[in-house]
Amino acid sequence: MNIKKCYGLVGYPLTHSFSPKYFEEKFKNENISDVSYELFLLENINSLPFLFKNNKNLQGVNVTIPYKEAVIPFLDELDESAKKVGAVNVIKRLEDNRLKGYNSDIFGFEQTLNDALLHFPVQKPAALIFGTGGASKAVAACLESKNIDFMYVSRQKTEKNNYSYENLEINILKKYLLWINTTPIGMYPNENECLPIFYDVITNQNYLLDLIYNPEQTMFLREGLKRNAKIKNGLQMLYAQAEKAWKIWQSKC
Repeated sequence: MNIKKCYGLVGYPLTHSFSPKYFEEKFKNENISDVSYELFLLENINSLPFLFKNNKNLQGVNVTIPYKEAVIPFLDELDESAKKVGAVNVIKRLEDNRLKGYNSDIFGFEQTLNDALLHFPVQKPAALIFGTGGASKAVAACLESKNIDFMYVSRQKTEKNNYSYENLEINILKKYLLWINTTPIGMYPNENECLPIFYDVITNQNYLLDLIYNPEQTMFLREGLKRNAKIKNGLQMLYAQAEKAWKIWQSKC
């Protein structure tokens, strides 16, 4: 069978990705023929223009760690979703061969957040976002849309709405019941890694969300589970943002 259209995933590394299997099953179940989904391992994002130039059938790609922000200078146009958060996780080749960036993480995380809030012990919890990369910006946009207060946590304190792990004291942790990990810490194949925080403050009033989906339960989530907190991994978000990406690639705009 001749492949007419190709889609794929750009990032480095890509050993953690479930995307190829997801799209292969989607193509099979929906009788979508003459289409493939491939992994494009890019050690340097500078290779992106050559990837599209050398693969004429490549219609679009998902973008993952660590390029969601770094990819922006290589694009010709940004959708409002990407402008809003300053990060791109979907690229579409337009009819004139220009590259347009979108962000489907916002849509994907919103589904996860809505489900979490339905089962949250308190009405409007304050949140800690662990990590300040591209995915964290989408998470922040969703929280802002629901008027949920949040703070970032990163290795260094750089802004007024940011804590460092070093100055994240117990009394601070107790103020935030919704904890969201947007970092790759604990992702396959480094399942034994864990965020350096004081987990003993967790109670059954907490909800821990992890954007990682491989493994199914990171150490971050297991620490919450041990203390009777509610937990959720990133699989629901993956499915939602993958479907959003497909709609973007198939749209006329």
